[in-house]
Amino acid sequence: MDTKHTTGKDTQDSSNKAKYYGAAIAAYTIWGFFSLVLRPLDGYSSADILFYRVFSCAALMLPIVFLFRRKKWTETVQLFKTLPPDRKRLMILLNIGGSIFLTGNWFSFIYVMNHISIKATSLAYMVCPIITTLLAFFILHEKLHRLQWLAVALSVAGCLLLSYADLRDMLFSLVVGFSYACYLVSQRRNAGFDTFIVLTFHIVLSSLILLPFFFTYSGKLPSAFSFYAFIGVIAVFFTIIPLFLNLYALRGINSSVVGMLLNINPIIAFTLATWVFHEQINLIQIVSYSIILIAVIVFNGKEIFKRRGTIAK
Repeated sequence: MDTKHTTGKDTQDSSNKAKYYGAAIAAYTIWGFFSLVLRPLDGYSSADILFYRVFSCAALMLPIVFLFRRKKWTETVQLFKTLPPDRKRLMILLNIGGSIFLTGNWFSFIYVMNHISIKATSLAYMVCPIITTLLAFFILHEKLHRLQWLAVALSVAGCLLLSYADLRDMLFSLVVGFSYACYLVSQRRNAGFDTFIVLTFHIVLSSLILLPFFFTYSGKLPSAFSFYAFIGVIAVFFTIIPLFLNLYALRGINSSVVGMLLNINPIIAFTLATWVFHEQINLIQIVSYSIILIAVIVFNGKEIFKRRGTIAK
């Protein structure tokens, strides 16, 4: 066996994996700071924030596609045409379903953030990795080793402790977490197309889904410049960029791994809720978040040590 060739291949595979891990970590780190720009909008309805967020994203992304990524758009259309009929139907279902899951997640997240508590949204994205891992195991047949199952058990324990402190938060968190878990699992199967084109499709379809509701449920047209400034920041830095990174990560690592890395988001959000927004915390919550942080490390420990061993070689 050519040891030198094998080592080189392992190093290349490790490097490729690192890119996908880095994308997921960057996405969830960004989302961890979402409350900093969302909380200032708590005087506006959840529906209005959602409407303007999605419409802004669609208005930004469509011109980018047709002005700068027209070649990728053409290639994507041609690729879709070459697929067999059953694969075409699957791709249509995955992308329409992805848009619906994303829209439901956005609305429920904004509602819980501004009308329940920041800690409840943090809990949602702690429940989400558990749901994602279970869905990936049963639907996608992703394999988990013993340490990863231990990490899932630790996450369950942490979430149960948090729900003991506030059952209402857990119920709202399940809705938010389940919707995003479904999005992650569905998009793991949605491979082969340009990531930016796929994301543009999801957001444009989401805006079309929301458009009829806008005329019925939207409030008065906001007049404050600060509203549009925050919406612009949310659209670019807390929607388009992290979602693109998220979809990119799903190209190279399992949805269960991406889901578990999602715990980075609530750990940061919990820290902000405590130190910036001064929400009350207790010992149970501190212990719970600590357990879940340990679970993230345990879940990804094998890959981390494998990577370190490869680099050492």
